[in-house]
Formats: sequence, structure tokens, C-alpha cells
Amino acid sequence: MPSHLSADRPAAQPPARGPVDALISQTRRLQGEVDAVRRGTPGDAADPQDRWRRALYDLALHQLDDLGRHLTQLRDDPPAAAGPSDPLCAVPPAPRHDSLLSRVGSAEWDLLTDEVNWSGELYRILGRDPAAAPLTLDELPSLVLDEDRAALTAMVTGCLVDARPIDGEFRVVRPDDGVRTVHMMGEPVLGADGSTASMWAVLRDVSELRRCRREVSETRDSLHHQRHAAARTEHRLAVELQEAVLPAWRGSLRLPHAGPRALDLAAARLPPSAHTRIGGDWYDALELPDGTTLLSVGDLTGHGVGAASGVAMLLGAVRGMAMTGTAPGPLLACLDRLLDSTVQPVLGSAVCLRYRPETRSLLWAQAGHPAPLLFRGGTGRALDAPDGMLLGATSGASYGQAEETLDAGDLLLLHTDGLVPGHAGSTAVHRLLQLAPRFAGARTAQDCVRVVVGEFGEGERDDDACVLVARVAR
Repeated sequence: MPSHLSADRPAAQPPARGPVDALISQTRRLQGEVDAVRRGTPGDAADPQDRWRRALYDLALHQLDDLGRHLTQLRDDPPAAAGPSDPLCAVPPAPRHDSLLSRVGSAEWDLLTDEVNWSGELYRILGRDPAAAPLTLDELPSLVLDEDRAALTAMVTGCLVDARPIDGEFRVVRPDDGVRTVHMMGEPVLGADGSTASMWAVLRDVSELRRCRREVSETRDSLHHQRHAAARTEHRLAVELQEAVLPAWRGSLRLPHAGPRALDLAAARLPPSAHTRIGGDWYDALELPDGTTLLSVGDLTGHGVGAASGVAMLLGAVRGMAMTGTAPGPLLACLDRLLDSTVQPVLGSAVCLRYRPETRSLLWAQAGHPAPLLFRGGTGRALDAPDGMLLGATSGASYGQAEETLDAGDLLLLHTDGLVPGHAGSTAVHRLLQLAPRFAGARTAQDCVRVVVGEFGEGERDDDACVLVARVAR
């Protein structure tokens, strides 16, 4: 055949042997290093993480092996393949198992003479008898699975008509070992008048490569599914633990149960959005043996089961010390020492109040927590906070105490950070104080909690939050 020009560029000359030999050496060295790391990876088939790693290493080794063989072919520059009519190629010699020729074949279809040339290996790739004539472009789809024929026809048509390079895959059915995946790369060759004179293609059996990639994808999906299932399980356990620890009362609660000037109590936890893990927010109300009532609200750093179990530990400590008569300030100091001694470092904030109904007096302390809000006569204000730093922040911290005398009908609101989404500090307090007129019109503490939830509990929330409302009975 006369020499042809590629559709866009002249044929490239084979590179010199020296640079290619250097690339082959680098590839083999890298292949050995990857193989060494692969052998050091546990082969426990029960662990999806290990299966995923091993599959990726196998895929990398296959690709490095192919790269080395391609470079070897470039260096050796084998002669062009002869057609099946050539007696030297009538029975192609069996390639070595590790040879590149056992995976890659080539073909050329001359559109002017209808001559077709296939390399010997292409017969093996497509499962054809080497003694048979090579297939024309019209006959080639007969080897392809029905669902892939349209794609192959479109690739060939685009190459011949629009001079577009071919780069795609299709599946063939071989009589010996079933369906194989073939990757085809080709270009049109233009004649002197600019029209398509022939088409050449390189076809490669990529079945093993696709199998490796499929295993990598399947193990990755399995690992992702396991992680997702583990996250759902952890979330469920954290929710169950949190529900078991927080007070079980719903609606209003009256403490102390007997006597006048009791507190009408209600509380709620506002959960985070579905994609966010449970945090360490908590609230509590407890009637003490001396007739006083303990109120507390707080927040621990962390999320998930660890945060929920930390809340369980902290609430147990709060209730135990309060039952012994420990005042709010010393109680927070004990909690500080408790968190400081835990194995896993954790910080917490809390506010602790002790209400004495006989005098309507309130003794309270705080540890880096928002101060309680006092609503009276249709207005509200934050109580002046005594000194107190975050729990677990330093050893030997002390916590001051403050006193407040309440009136009948007064309302206290205790909350954790994040109650007002998108707002914190003084801005969040200002938003809460604006609810004062609506609180004044509410009949019970539970009605006030409904106001808060209706105002701030509907939108997306990055973290959970708690609110506790205490109203002094008239």
C-alpha cells in the first residue's frame, strides 16, 4: 500500500532505546516496590478494608505490568504484522504467557482495495480461527454482544465519516471462554486527496483489568455500606442512651411535689439535622431531700456514643453530689475535677441552680455557660453571672455563686448553645429575650417551651440543643 498520513499528524518515530530502557527499569522498580507493600497488607478476606486495599494493589500491579510490556514493545519495535495469507503467519506462533502480544492485536481495513489485515493475536483476542479470513468492518459486529453493537457501529461510522478517533470498549463472545471485554483504539488514515483511505486499530483484551476494577469498586461500595451501617448503629445507640439518661417526664412537672411556691417545669431537646451526629447537650431537674429543687443544663464536647456516655457519667455525678447537699459552686468544682481525670480529654459547660421554695430564693453557679434568663412582667434579662470557667479546662478551678430572689409568676429559661440556629452569645440572648411578651401570655411552662420550639426548632440545625423553663407558681 502507498504510505498514508494520519488524520491529524504524521506517524511518530519509535523512541531511542536508551530512554525507553530507563523507563522500563523505573517501571520494574516501582512494580517491585508496590508488590512488596501489597505482600505486607493483611489478606483477611473477612475485612472489607483489607480486601479493598488488596484489590487496589492488584489493579496497580496489573497496570504497571501492562506499562512495562508496552514500553518493551516500543523498545523492540516489532515488524508490522502480516496478513493471514502470508505463510509465515498462517499458524501464528503461540506467544509467551507474559508477552504483551498475548493481550494486544492490531488491524487495518483498506477502504480502497477492501483488503483487511489482522495480526495473529487479534484472532486469539476475538476467538477466531487463524486460518479464517479476517472480518470486514461490516462483519465485525457479528462477534459483538447485541447490546454493544450499536455503540461499535457508531464508533466506526464516526471514524470513517467524521475522521473521529476511536476509543471505546465492547464485549465479544468467544467460543472457548465466553464473554470478553475488548478495548479498541483507532484512527482513519487519509489519502492524498484528504478522503479516508483506510482505518487502523489496536484492540486489547481488558477483561482482567475490568475484573480488577470491578472488584475494587465492589469492595469500596461494601466498605462504604459497612461504614454507613456502623454510623446508623452508633447514631441509634447514642439516641437511645441520651433518651435513657435525660429525664423521662414530658409536659409540665411540678417540683417540689408538695407545698406552695413550687416550680412549674418543662423542657425539650431540639435534635440536630439528620446528617449531624448527636451531641452532648443535657438538662435535669431533681427534688432534693431538704425540699429544694436542683435545676441544671449543660453541654459536653464531642458527638455520638462517646458524648452520650459522658453525659450519663456527668448527670450521675451531679445527682449524687446534689443529694448529699453540695451547693452549686462546689458541685461544679467537683465536676471539673472529674472531667480533668478522665482518660479522654473533654470539656464541658454547665449551669446549676438550687431553688428554695420557702423563700423563693435561687442559689446558682455556672461553668462557661450562658446565664439563665429571668422573665418578669413582660420583659426579660440575663442574670449577672458569677465567675466560672469551662469544666475540664484547668485543674483546681473554683466557681463562684450568686443569689436571686424570685417573685410569683417569674419565669426562668435555661438553655445550651445552639438553641438559636445561626446565632450565639449576645445575639442569641437578644432573640430569646424578644419572646418575653409571648411568655407573659402563656399559662404554663410547657406553653413557653412550645413557643421556643416553634420559633427556633423548625429549620436546619448543626448541633442539638436543650431548653428548660421553670415558672414560679403563684
